[in-house]
Amino acid sequence: MICLGIEGTAHSIGVGIIENNRRKCIVLSNIIKIYRPKQGGIHPREAANHHAIHLADLIKESINVAGVDFNKIDLISFSQGPGLGPCLRTAATAARALSLSLKKPIMGVNHCVAHLEIGRGTLDECKDPVLLYTSGANTQVIAFAEGKYRVFGETLDIGIGNCLDKFGRKIGLEFPCGPKIEKLAEKGNQYLELPYSIKGMDIAFSGLLTASEQYYQKNKRLEDICFSIQETTFAALTEITERAMAHTDKDEVLLGGGVASNKRLRDMVHKMAEDRGARFFVPSKDLCIDNGAMIAWLGILMYNNGIRLKVEESYIDQRFRTDMVDVSWRD
Repeated sequence: MICLGIEGTAHSIGVGIIENNRRKCIVLSNIIKIYRPKQGGIHPREAANHHAIHLADLIKESINVAGVDFNKIDLISFSQGPGLGPCLRTAATAARALSLSLKKPIMGVNHCVAHLEIGRGTLDECKDPVLLYTSGANTQVIAFAEGKYRVFGETLDIGIGNCLDKFGRKIGLEFPCGPKIEKLAEKGNQYLELPYSIKGMDIAFSGLLTASEQYYQKNKRLEDICFSIQETTFAALTEITERAMAHTDKDEVLLGGGVASNKRLRDMVHKMAEDRGARFFVPSKDLCIDNGAMIAWLGILMYNNGIRLKVEESYIDQRFRTDMVDVSWRD
């Protein structure tokens, strides 16, 4: 089976084509175009307009890179939520148009679950991990239990990616700010005390963000501020991930989401896993960020397990939570 997946939850519009070859996930193409606002954060309508402008070309390019014809596509999949309404609607509209024109079935999938399943699908030894999902708006610790992906911890205010981007905008960095903060942090050599907010299994970053901005206003060395932000937020993320692993008695940990590309975060979680005698996994960078391939792969899993969706029922859901998905494709 070959599936074309369209991702469009926020700043990225992506089209990926996946082949399911004897239950193995084969990525045939994975093309991504990122909306970069001229100033401030993401403007949902501007992002949706960006996606609409580029989507047709991305579909053509994805088909060309994959080396398949449209008539070889068996399934169309799209990100149903969670995300920004205008962006979700743009991706869903394109998926419906393809489904109707090609006379192929359509599947709407949960964006967060797709991040986990692409890791399981492309990393052979990754079978039953705890996922540390770190993106712009979403920060969750997820694991499979009793037929669903349960959220064992999550942000109470802003996601880790948004936290980094908001501080980056404050100091004049261009979007996306995370990679630039990572570079600055590599030159930091003094830790500045910041709020470390864990409440049960949940986490909060707004107080840390305010304190970091105050350090900047006091002309503290920028490299040290960035270093301190990373050390504090990543330590908290690692702690709640380890708690979830202990609670679920799982011996695998998987990173997902755009912030999973950060080397310092990878090192901290990897060290935690080693100390527990657990295995550590992280997909390739293009599969960590929002992408169409992960949407296509989850669509295949759902379709092959008997899940069906009519075009007229393919609504988007901006608040489509991870734990709302009935995970029938897993035992």
